[in-house]
Amino acid sequence: MSNDFVNLLERLVKNGVDFVIVGGFAGVAHGCTYVTQDIDICCDFSPANLLALQKAISDLDPVHRMTPNRKKLKLTDKTCEQFKNLYLDTKNGQLDCLSFIDCLGDYSRAKQESEFIEVEDMKIRVLSLDALIKTKRAMNRPRDKAAVLQLESIKRLRKENSEASGGD
Repeated sequence: MSNDFVNLLERLVKNGVDFVIVGGFAGVAHGCTYVTQDIDICCDFSPANLLALQKAISDLDPVHRMTPNRKKLKLTDKTCEQFKNLYLDTKNGQLDCLSFIDCLGDYSRAKQESEFIEVEDMKIRVLSLDALIKTKRAMNRPRDKAAVLQLESIKRLRKENSEASGGD
């Protein structure tokens, strides 16, 4: 796991940002071997949470990746209301912040479909294996199809290990 990505996550956690890791990075957290170029999170898009996110990454020169002039991230209580997603470039890499996950739902649903994992001594919410498989199937891009194969293998191995150890 990239130190830059770990640093991004530490910043979010330390600043109290309410989020769930989704997408490729969630796959890596579950044990997939593919490489991801960004961190995708589904988060609460309330002004308080978005302002906490901005504070967490403000010294990493965050800019809107999908805008023509790559404008610097400058959120206020009022401007927070206009965003459904934020696609950011930072000194530590890309951070995509989503308010909604196709075929799953909004942040509250993503949170319900998540579990805590430990990353570098931090407890972080990550989309569950089943929910991640569901979302990757729905996206159906070639890389998502490859991810589903790995995720299903991981799920099968976990089940076999659980049964072998007498778990449920």
